[in-house]
Amino acid sequence: MEMSPTFAALMLGSYSRGFWLMCLSSFLFFASFNLLLPELPGHLTRLGGGEYKGFIIALFTLTAAISRPFSGKLADTVGRIPVMVLGSLVCVLCGLVYPWALTVASFLGLRLLHGFSTGFKPTGTAAFVADIVPAEKRGEAMGLLGMTGSLGMAIGPWFGTQVVEHFSLNTMFYCSAGMALLSVLVQGSLTETLPLAQRRRFSFALLRLDWRQEVLEPRVFAPALTTILCLFPFGAVLTVIPDQSQVLGLPSKGLFYIYYTVAALVVRLVAGKASDTYGRVPVLRWSAGILALGLAVLVWSPSVPVFLLGAVIFGVGTGLNSPTLYAWTIDLSHPARRGRGVATMYIALEVGIGIGALLAGWIFDNQPARLPWVHALSLASVLAALAYLWLGVQAQPPGPAENDVPAAQALAVGAPEEVV
Repeated sequence: MEMSPTFAALMLGSYSRGFWLMCLSSFLFFASFNLLLPELPGHLTRLGGGEYKGFIIALFTLTAAISRPFSGKLADTVGRIPVMVLGSLVCVLCGLVYPWALTVASFLGLRLLHGFSTGFKPTGTAAFVADIVPAEKRGEAMGLLGMTGSLGMAIGPWFGTQVVEHFSLNTMFYCSAGMALLSVLVQGSLTETLPLAQRRRFSFALLRLDWRQEVLEPRVFAPALTTILCLFPFGAVLTVIPDQSQVLGLPSKGLFYIYYTVAALVVRLVAGKASDTYGRVPVLRWSAGILALGLAVLVWSPSVPVFLLGAVIFGVGTGLNSPTLYAWTIDLSHPARRGRGVATMYIALEVGIGIGALLAGWIFDNQPARLPWVHALSLASVLAALAYLWLGVQAQPPGPAENDVPAAQALAVGAPEEVV
């Protein structure tokens, strides 16, 4: 029986030990904060803040977006690993403090702080992986990395619900902190990949940004805009799915996430090399079309089977979308500014998710009859992305970009002013 290229690559160990440790760290990190998601809306309601459900995701993504320019600059100057460790430590701290945040204001303030974790950890992770993986395998590598992160996102909500049912809400918070701490320990075993010539000792002066040159990477405008439009539905879905699951009588509020993530995992495993073979833009066009179909199913979901079918289709679209956006962003970034390029894409991600969550909470307003409106608005956003990918972007041929050189050579090939 012939193995697929991805399975053959796994069996032959074509990726380094550092890559697989980064995948493990990503799994633990995403599980640590996603295990909270199904229980937070109900927890906020019990605190007396049910009308603020949209802020659970929106505040988290706000500080994540604000911190991206700083994490991008620090990843390109201080190093990839310190940025990742800082992000994970924020998760540890927040997991330990949640049990003491017993007012609406303190809870929402903690969500603001928690957002710094995703402002730092994924930025350093993507830059680290870009440093150690050949350009011709970038799409596949990002797919595998995303697969392990998605596995954490799938197991996290289910695990969090089980912990609450069998133990307590506070135990769930402490489990979140424990997983984040394990992620930190894994990162401590890795070797820094930022070239020594580019590294600088941390100083507060590095936190001063030139907003014209150090915040956004103009080269990645196209993937950033696509990210905003395609990730808008994710913020909306995270906000309303726990309530919609209860309305439909699902036994677990995490079941939607399991169906969604398993579908995304299967696609990433099977189609991880798709964008390496056919090009980034063609794959994104297909993924946007599938996302639109999944959201159309969620608009009309009168029963549990239809609802879970929507989860599967939405997961398939996401499985194609996310690794391709990462790879496209890195293709277009100058090697000496990979951290900034990745940070720009993540800022777009947080903007899309945050706006989606805010509008979903405002439209839903704890009225189940309005759930189709939330998914219809998400559908409109993805259709706008699809139109942009067909009419506003020229498909590039498969293969690495012309400016793609190893990060270690960036200082030699770039003009001095191009180096952060």
